Amino acid sequence: MFMSITSIPPSVFAFLQKLDANNNRDWFNAHKAQYQQAQLHVVSFVDELLNRLKETDQITTVSGKKSLMRIYRDVRFSNDKRPYDPRFAGSFSRIKPQLRGGYFFRFKPNETVVGGGFYQPNSEDLKLIRAQIAQDDTPLREVIEGEVFKETFGELMGEKVKTAPKGYAKDHPSIDLLRHKSMYAFRSFSDEEVHADDFLEKALAVFLAIRPFFDVMTEYLTTDLNGISLID
Repeated sequence: MFMSITSIPPSVFAFLQKLDANNNRDWFNAHKAQYQQAQLHVVSFVDELLNRLKETDQITTVSGKKSLMRIYRDVRFSNDKRPYDPRFAGSFSRIKPQLRGGYFFRFKPNETVVGGGFYQPNSEDLKLIRAQIAQDDTPLREVIEGEVFKETFGELMGEKVKTAPKGYAKDHPSIDLLRHKSMYAFRSFSDEEVHADDFLEKALAVFLAIRPFFDVMTEYLTTDLNGISLID
């Protein structure tokens, strides 16, 4: 067993870079032990991150290992037939329906991100989010235009409709927010930051910085337009 660690060691990224250059089953099977070693390092780090996050939030994810996505790609409907995704990525889920939003991380050479949000919410949730924003976007704007959010993430991200969603005017005062089909925010980290001893603290700080956004969205999604709870 590995002790809890506070960073992702360079050896993990070295393996991922080799996998990226040799993305085939024969190479992977011949280097399976290296993959397992890298995964153990990541699980150790993510376990610590998860435990720290659980001190401040109600998380249903039970372990770092359970949080990780498969490294194997689903190539059935893709023109890209490379069998592996050379990254370690995963997510932490909050207790639902009381709390909304999900935390996400991806550890990959030159492409590490930490953050979360609402990726392609179902049509019912998206309809309610838009209705709440149209009625009062002030709580959401106060968060995403606040100093902490801007310094951490820059801006709110997510796929948008081209003009205006059905039922809303193109010149609606909240049209910039109403156009969103997904809403999320990430902070990118350099490889040097990922390997540094304080990376755990920095990743945790990102999760804490996104919490006010989750709080607003939770309020939007758990109450009707009259402020009455939708949760039994």
